[in-house]
Amino acid sequence: MSRIISALILAVAAVTASASEPLKLAANAPESHIVVKGDTLWGISGKFLKEPWRWPEIWRLNKDQIKNPHLIYPGDVVLLDMSDGRPRLRLGKGVKTSGNVKLSPQVHGELIGKEIPSIPANVIEPFISRPLVVGEKDLENAPRIIGTEESRVIVGNGDDIYVLGVQEEHPKWYIYRPGVPLKDPGTGEILGYEAFYLGTAMLKRPGEVTTMEVQTAKEEIIKGDLLVPAELPDLKSYVPRKAEFELSGQIVSVYGGVGAGGKDSVIAINQGIRHGIEVGHVLGLFTKRTTTYRDKDGRNQTKELPEERYGVVFIFRAFDRVSYGLVMEAEQPLVAGDAVHNP
Repeated sequence: MSRIISALILAVAAVTASASEPLKLAANAPESHIVVKGDTLWGISGKFLKEPWRWPEIWRLNKDQIKNPHLIYPGDVVLLDMSDGRPRLRLGKGVKTSGNVKLSPQVHGELIGKEIPSIPANVIEPFISRPLVVGEKDLENAPRIIGTEESRVIVGNGDDIYVLGVQEEHPKWYIYRPGVPLKDPGTGEILGYEAFYLGTAMLKRPGEVTTMEVQTAKEEIIKGDLLVPAELPDLKSYVPRKAEFELSGQIVSVYGGVGAGGKDSVIAINQGIRHGIEVGHVLGLFTKRTTTYRDKDGRNQTKELPEERYGVVFIFRAFDRVSYGLVMEAEQPLVAGDAVHNP
């Protein structure tokens, strides 16, 4: 409950900070929308707003009607209210499902736990509950697999592994392999190493050499792979907001090792907790390109082109010097090196 209250306080702060920027309705904004399975608060707000990330404002979260933005369910009717001259979304009475059956309080009670999320939870869930970035010291000191059941080259579900360097009897562990280094596009500095997730293991017998059992194997697991204690997923309410300070950075990589990304891609940026980044911050994506041309003397010259905004990214996980975000909007392909600023 305290997390929800904190999230709502941040949303109210965002409303206050953006009060000087009037909300703009989307073209052909409907008068109402019936919530269906698969909807998100961001997506619903996008039907009404040109800037859907500002949904905490159009819902007026500092009002009493919607104390928790997540308690909206399939079958609810969202209404656009312009009675005071400013756009507002609210839930209508006499709510009906798509099958024209009225939702009773009993039905709503049965839907608890099925409320719609802020952003597509199924897309980011794997990135919330698994390691993403590890530092050099983590690589040096992380427990590692030194042996396998029956000396197998590759192990899978249900197989035992023998691990050296376990300092705590944590019940569940993630198995990973160091991925490519995350380099700052501007300085070339290594910000961390992206962890390549392999699976999970459960503690079986502690000791100088610890025995663990592989629970899930997403990829091949071999000797030399590393382990970190599994953390519980971050269950914060994902309330989007603009940072209260000027923020500027660049895209480090598109997750998965692909060269370019787009809408629904997960990206890493070179701004993290030490720079003031927080979960929920919304950033604009901007082109950061150069062009080569010949001057009047026939010599090749390189010139930076003006930055152009083409998308929006929602930060859902932050580390010391790197953060991960879900690309919510992208009018063109994005690449490492593109700029991120306040939206």
